[in-house]
Amino acid sequence: MIATETSLKGCFLIEPEIFDDSRGSFFESFNKLKFKEKTGLDVVFVQDNQSISHKGALRGLHLQENEHAQAKLIRVVKGKILDVVVDLRKESPTFGKHFSIILSGENNLQLYVPRGFAHGFYVLEDETVFNYKCDNYYNKEAENGILYNDKDLAIDWSLEGEKIILLEKDKQLMTFKQFCQ
Repeated sequence: MIATETSLKGCFLIEPEIFDDSRGSFFESFNKLKFKEKTGLDVVFVQDNQSISHKGALRGLHLQENEHAQAKLIRVVKGKILDVVVDLRKESPTFGKHFSIILSGENNLQLYVPRGFAHGFYVLEDETVFNYKCDNYYNKEAENGILYNDKDLAIDWSLEGEKIILLEKDKQLMTFKQFCQ
């Protein structure tokens, strides 16, 4: 496993070691000891989530707040997404910055997102299977988020002319400036 810190403090890109043979391939999607050795983080995941999305779906930018904040280990089992994270930790040197990457069932890359980040993704292939581990349980009352197209964040989702499937609740999320007040 190779762990590389992204441009955002504490956010890591994880590349598993893949073993191929005549039967196909194998890799460890998570190994707590190796993860700690490579990242220095001692994370205990307590919830595993999976979604299946249609091409054009945009989920996010979401987060859980306060004592319900979640760190996540994200991967795509099948299909492809543009994955985006935003550092919302006010004390962080990368506060207000974002990072994006293509995650797919082909490249097998994973993204570790620390607590205090907003997360979202845009689905690039039909029937994409998205899986993520969380280090804290989901709590509906702690849900929050920022508009995916916030002008101050200026995230390049590469959506020009693309059909977007967006829930009404995600159209109503606050701006980055509103979130920071």
